[in-house]
Amino acid sequence: MKKQCGKKCKIVRAILSNLDFMVASLALTVLIILTFLGVIMRYVLGSPFTWLEEVQLFCMVWIVFAAAGGAFRTKNHVAIEMVVELFPLKLQKATEFFIDAVVVAVLLYLFYQSIGFVSLFVRSGRSTSMLGIPYTIVYGIAPVSCIVMLWNYFRVKYRSKESMERSQEGEEK
Repeated sequence: MKKQCGKKCKIVRAILSNLDFMVASLALTVLIILTFLGVIMRYVLGSPFTWLEEVQLFCMVWIVFAAAGGAFRTKNHVAIEMVVELFPLKLQKATEFFIDAVVVAVLLYLFYQSIGFVSLFVRSGRSTSMLGIPYTIVYGIAPVSCIVMLWNYFRVKYRSKESMERSQEGEEK
């Protein structure tokens, strides 16, 4: 039984559930604006931003990792379902289980590696040379993104399984 949610609760839930896309969109907007301004400053005014590459790196990393969890949630990762749908039903289920296992294994491996990567920057205290942005902030989104991807992967799986069961129940009636 689902708890009733008021208008404010729904707005907060919508914001939180789309936070990954909002962060990625903001980073993309900043990247586009700064790159455009960087071209003008370098080639028109002859006074380039010396710090631009650091911010561009930061934005690109955050775009990729912030949008990855949302891509899982909206099923926008590459999938070749056409081939699997040609298999017999038992082989489809076995293939689906294998794919689930591979996805989970890869995401857990990436999570483990990203934790090691970020902890290296925590220990060394490295930061960017021009702006002094700690690399833990630049790459700190990676382990968070792995958790969000896993969460969204299973959430989508659960919801699609629920809807399939409901549609099968409707056909039986």
